[in-house]
Amino acid sequence: MGENKVFSVSKVWKGVQSHYCPGCTHGIIHRLVCEAIDELGIQDRTIGIAPVGCSVLMHAYLDVDFIEAAHGRAPAVATGMKAVRPDCMVFAYQGDGDLASIGMGEIVHAVNRGRPLTFIFVNNAIYGMTGGQMAPTTLIGQKATTAPRGRDIPTYGYPIGMSEMLAKLKTPAYIERVTVAQPKYIMKAKQAILKAFRNQVENKGVSFVEVLSTCPTNWGKLPLDACKWVIDAMMPEYPLGVFRDFDA
Repeated sequence: MGENKVFSVSKVWKGVQSHYCPGCTHGIIHRLVCEAIDELGIQDRTIGIAPVGCSVLMHAYLDVDFIEAAHGRAPAVATGMKAVRPDCMVFAYQGDGDLASIGMGEIVHAVNRGRPLTFIFVNNAIYGMTGGQMAPTTLIGQKATTAPRGRDIPTYGYPIGMSEMLAKLKTPAYIERVTVAQPKYIMKAKQAILKAFRNQVENKGVSFVEVLSTCPTNWGKLPLDACKWVIDAMMPEYPLGVFRDFDA
């Protein structure tokens, strides 16, 4: 009796060794992006936009065309690329320091235009590659190199919920917040990323998927403790769920 293969490595994945810190969940999110591209059969017409930050080397992992954007400008670059290559599936993959801070204007206007694009927003509540500075998504009381006593409201304001804010615009076709902190959440995250790409294939408009992720190094936590912190601390501030879905 023959065996049925139920899982294989994505054709999009280059099979190179990861540079991410132990316990970082960027690699899981990368895999889910690869699998979505595989399942939709769009590898030969996908263009990724990689920004400054931990995802700057994403081009080294995915066998699709890539463009490097200046810090925060990935949504603007994605908008321009989609304008000149409407036949291609264009996605931007950004962290919270990149998208929600220096790139805040770019993501708001890119989503507001409503062009068929896919945005993957990795929220780990801190700047990763650049040294652990406070991000717009850093939690109240959470320590960072630029907030050594912890984020306090009078000094730094409240954490910004990007999914909630963008859902107030009239244009998004789909906005969902997911996480990859535990296996039971990973399949849900995969379906969200797959839907965000499928919407673009079907020309349904702009999609935005926020993924709660870990940063064990800058959080000063062991990998398992970091995953638990996502669930115990981040999810109450950033609840999972669908914020906009034109198909619903």
